[in-house]
Amino acid sequence: MRQKGGFVRLRQILLGPLAFVADLVYPPSCAVCGVETGGHRGVCPKCWSAIRFIERPYCEILGIPFSHDLGPGIVSAAAIANPPPFDRLRSAAFHDDAVRRLVHALKYRDRTDLAPMMAGWMRRAGGEAIAECDAILPVPLHRTRMLSRKFNQAAELARHLSAQSDRPLLPGTLLRTRRTRQQVGLGAKAREDNVRGAFALMRGHEGDVYGKRLILVDDVYTTGATVAAAAKVLRKEGAADITVLTFARALSETI
Repeated sequence: MRQKGGFVRLRQILLGPLAFVADLVYPPSCAVCGVETGGHRGVCPKCWSAIRFIERPYCEILGIPFSHDLGPGIVSAAAIANPPPFDRLRSAAFHDDAVRRLVHALKYRDRTDLAPMMAGWMRRAGGEAIAECDAILPVPLHRTRMLSRKFNQAAELARHLSAQSDRPLLPGTLLRTRRTRQQVGLGAKAREDNVRGAFALMRGHEGDVYGKRLILVDDVYTTGATVAAAAKVLRKEGAADITVLTFARALSETI
């Protein structure tokens, strides 16, 4: 432990001048609004106060926040009427303006430097499900979309979540077998039709899933059509427990 601490201090001494120059060229700024801050990958007080983290009490299955604490283990009417193909859904924050900007920065402006911070928030939201899981896997992109986008934002979040929680990452176990339309702008039924049959398990990777407790990672949960289609494949292949974990959740208010 002493050797490791010494190495970190030596690294800081050697890289200190370079970091100083980098801060002059690229001053630390708020990841949301761009105002100067005291450190990189931080959020200014104004933007921080605008972020609504999703906290208990909430539906133990769908993670929908309740306005009042109704006691442990309470399940929403939506989860009872239409049980999802996964065991539970957890999200870090409401998909409000500040959080939406973070998602767009990662997804469309190649701000992969934000992924560690975002994954840290997700780790907190995932709690015991992450601690007890056997592996973490991202919702995949189709290979043609990967070529145009250069990276998969869900995979970036899953990679950092895996590193922070010391849980195995399965980046190639789940495949998107056909290129679907963008979900943005589609209604709930159209989204469901769009991703039906779009996922499959990589041949020879059945052992990654059968009897395992899995965390399925995506950036935003809107109607749930995409993660539901992916979860159905994992369930069919024998997954024992599936937690869907997203950075943001599109919800208007609590119930």
